[in-house]
Amino acid sequence: MTKDEQWMKIAIEEAHLAIDENEIPVGAVLVQDNKLIAQAHNRPIKNNDPTAHAEIELLRKAGTRLQNYRLPKTTLYVTLEPCSMCFGAMIHARIERVVFGASDFKSGVCGSIIDFSSEPIFNHQILVSGGILELECKNMLQSFFKIRRK
Repeated sequence: MTKDEQWMKIAIEEAHLAIDENEIPVGAVLVQDNKLIAQAHNRPIKNNDPTAHAEIELLRKAGTRLQNYRLPKTTLYVTLEPCSMCFGAMIHARIERVVFGASDFKSGVCGSIIDFSSEPIFNHQILVSGGILELECKNMLQSFFKIRRK
């Protein structure tokens, strides 16, 4: 198992916590120097907050823990391709790399509907790797929505 897969497994565990709270199962972890800085999952319903995506919750926790809104030299692992809001926050936080599991063909901005990571207009570039444990991440999301639609 690669390092990316090991960290994604922890993000998947976080996503399962979201399921327990009847939230869309997205989990995220932030790593620096191969050490876990923070982990979080989706909470918009519980928090009555449309910005409470796993990545935003994660950035808030990491900023508090590191006492800095900039998070350079970090890798963010997330089970679902980030949306524009989350990717924008990652740019502001100066995340070095994003690794995602499943693609999001409705709002993903790392190649699915648009690729923000290749836009030279932003003042910070983020390296992106997708498809890590993709099937596991995708199946978890599909199962959640299948049950929810019944």
